Amino acid sequence: MIQQPETKIKQIRELKNFTQEYVAQQLGLSTRAYSKIETGETQLTINRLNEISAIFGVPPMEVLGFDDKQVFNNCKQDGYIGINHINMPEKLIQQYEETIQALKEQIAVLKLLMDK
Repeated sequence: MIQQPETKIKQIRELKNFTQEYVAQQLGLSTRAYSKIETGETQLTINRLNEISAIFGVPPMEVLGFDDKQVFNNCKQDGYIGINHINMPEKLIQQYEETIQALKEQIAVLKLLMDK
C-alpha cells in the first residue's frame, strides 16, 4: 500500500514552487477543493493523480514513490546544498520580463536626465 500520497503531492508541489492556487486553477478546481486533496479529506483517484502528475511534469509512479529524504540526501552528497530549479508558469515569467524591461527603460531615461 502506498503511504500518504497526499503528502507526496504536497511535497512535490512545494519543491516545484507551485502554489495551491496555481495547481487548483490548472485542474479546474477551487483552491479549497485542491487543498482537500493534499490534506487527504478528498480521496485521490487515479485520474486525478494523472492530472496532477501532468501539471508537475512527473510520472504518476514517481509521485507515488517520492521520498523527500532521498531528494535532500542526494542534494548533499557532493557537498552541495542543492539548487531548486523553479518551474514557474509562463505567464508569471512573462510578467517578470516585462517588468525588467520597463525598469531598464526607466533607468535609461533617468541616466539621460542626469547627463543634462
